[in-house]
Amino acid sequence: MEYMDTPSTATADAAGPRWLDDEEQRTWLAYIHASTLLEDFLDRQLQRDAGMPHVYYGLLVQLSAAPRRRLRMTELAKSSKITRSRLSHAIARLEKSGWVRREDCPTDKRGQFAILTDAGFDVLRQTAPGHVHAVRQALFDRLSPEQQKSLGEIMRIVAEGLQPKEAGADLPWLR
Repeated sequence: MEYMDTPSTATADAAGPRWLDDEEQRTWLAYIHASTLLEDFLDRQLQRDAGMPHVYYGLLVQLSAAPRRRLRMTELAKSSKITRSRLSHAIARLEKSGWVRREDCPTDKRGQFAILTDAGFDVLRQTAPGHVHAVRQALFDRLSPEQQKSLGEIMRIVAEGLQPKEAGADLPWLR
């Protein structure tokens, strides 16, 4: 494995990479393991309770928070950090369930809105308590208030550092 077969030194010579030291490697592998397990746990809960994957639930949540429960498809792709193709497939599945509908943009013939239907809002309202319980059970109930605050600060720093600021960045959700 690329992480296990690397030197344990964090220093790099002019020709080589700066490898993770032992503590950084343990932290990185713990993050990968926990984030995979957390996503799987939440996905299984939502599949069981609502018949939808976690990413679809996230789309419904974003639409429910938007003015008039509607967003341009391009904005929804951007805020969800998924490709427009993947979003189009997800919205088609949500339309089939009657939870979302599309509407053409009157000012842009190429644009479309995704709109949360009343049925979609109802399924979100019914599913949210179980999902919040799962989030608490899997994450927040395991952490002290100080650890929760630290985790939030760390995640904001990581997200800010990874969010491109330059115009024209090659981002999957802009393709």
